[in-house]
Amino acid sequence: MSVSVTLKLATSMDGRIALADGTSQWITGPESRAKAHEMRAAHDAVLVGIGTALADDPLLTARTVPPPARQPVRIVADSKGRLSPNSRLAKSTGLGRVVVATAGGQHDALTAIGVETWACGTGQVDPESFLRRAEAEGVSSLFLEGGGGLAASFVSAGLVDTLHWFRAPILIGGDGLPALGNLGLTKMENAARWRISATARIGDDVLDTYVRA
Repeated sequence: MSVSVTLKLATSMDGRIALADGTSQWITGPESRAKAHEMRAAHDAVLVGIGTALADDPLLTARTVPPPARQPVRIVADSKGRLSPNSRLAKSTGLGRVVVATAGGQHDALTAIGVETWACGTGQVDPESFLRRAEAEGVSSLFLEGGGGLAASFVSAGLVDTLHWFRAPILIGGDGLPALGNLGLTKMENAARWRISATARIGDDVLDTYVRA
């Protein structure tokens, strides 16, 4: 694939992205969130899963100072057509392209208000099919922001090139939601290896950057 994929994780020290009830605002501090917006602005497209879209109702815009010359394409992986046309994202096509990556769900109400639909698999969104379509649509760099299931599907497929991991100095515990869903590993030697390329202090948080080994 010629689309470079960057995965961003924002977690507690024990790798949790939310409380058991899904509450995630805010784990990391304002400095980390500002840095994440800079990262969004540096990519052609931003991708989240439908769970994240439903829980947070995000705009997915890059809110930098000054604003970017062009907003990244904002994409939701939504296999079953669950994104509401009343969501902030669906109603913000005036700010730039909004896309639903689908696997057969119905999105007529979204396309009627200007949201694009990309068919990317059957039953669930397939990462490789998605990246082929993204490349055909002019995307060369993708910023993947979760949630855990979508992130795991890209990691399992070996499609993540860079990992930015923000860690906040808090502990949430085992009942919190993990940063990654199941990877289906049965042998330790099959686990993907990563090499740390940079570490930075961002406010009270730590940002580690990894590349595939």
